[in-house]
This record gives sequence, structure tokens and C-alpha cells, in this order.
Amino acid sequence: MINETDLKHLRRCIELARTALKKGDEPFGSVLVSANGDVLAEDHNHVASGDHTQHPEFALARWAAENLTAEERSKATVYTSGEHCPMCAAAHGWVGLGRIVYASSSEQLGQWLNEMEIAAVSRVRSIPIQDVIRDTEVNGPVPELAEQVRQLHHQFYQVK
Repeated sequence: MINETDLKHLRRCIELARTALKKGDEPFGSVLVSANGDVLAEDHNHVASGDHTQHPEFALARWAAENLTAEERSKATVYTSGEHCPMCAAAHGWVGLGRIVYASSSEQLGQWLNEMEIAAVSRVRSIPIQDVIRDTEVNGPVPELAEQVRQLHHQFYQVK
């Protein structure tokens, strides 16, 4: 169930995705929030250099592993503009983070790329988070925010 607090953090993720886009990067942004609602860390994509492991969800998982106890990690929420890829979902699971909330799904991104006639952008298959990790609450997509994410991807690929 998505609530107003979730929407606030998801909007910040979209702002971070917009920042990535302005820097010439793919538009993805993520925020890590503690159980009591404090923003612990945030990041956006840094893959323009060619290192496609520089996803914000992966960076937040590493940050959490280095800075939070196992209990704190399990109660934290990761908000993100786009559903975790398999690499990021695995990192999330390996460090024991809690809930995931995303604005747009990987399936939606695939549909948008098809609409723009963009060939597959990765050799890695896009699969749902629940097919990578278990025992994790996952919420998304959020239709009114997914449209904003779609627009960012259209802007990114129109430049290409």
C-alpha cells in the first residue's frame, strides 16, 4: 500500500533521476529511508562512464552494509524511480534491506523502449524483484509517478 510518505520519497527519487538526466546519465534515482522516516542516503545513476554497475540502488545497498546494523537494514525502505534490476535486487537481498517501493516497473520501461523503437539496452534480462529475492515487501508501480519517469526516459533517448 502506497501512502503520502511513500509518495514524498518517490518524488525525491524522480528529482534525483532528473539530476542524472541533466548530467547526461540514464534517469534513475533512489533514496534509503530508516524505520523512523529519516533519509539516510540517496543517489542517482552514474553509468555514463561505461560502468553499468553504478546504479543508485546498488550504491545504497553498499552504503547500508557499511553503516547500518542488520536490524536497521531490515527495517529500512528503499525508494526508487524504477524497479530494481536483478543486480540491484540481489544486492538488496544480500545486505538484508527491507521494503522496496518503486515509481515505475521494469516491464513499463521495456514497453517505453519498444514504443521508442530502442533495441534492448542491456544483455541482462529484466525480471521482477520477487523473482530475484524473497521475503521482501515490494510496492509499485505508481501510475501518476510512472508517467513522469516515462517522460524522463523519452528525454534521455531522444538525445541519443
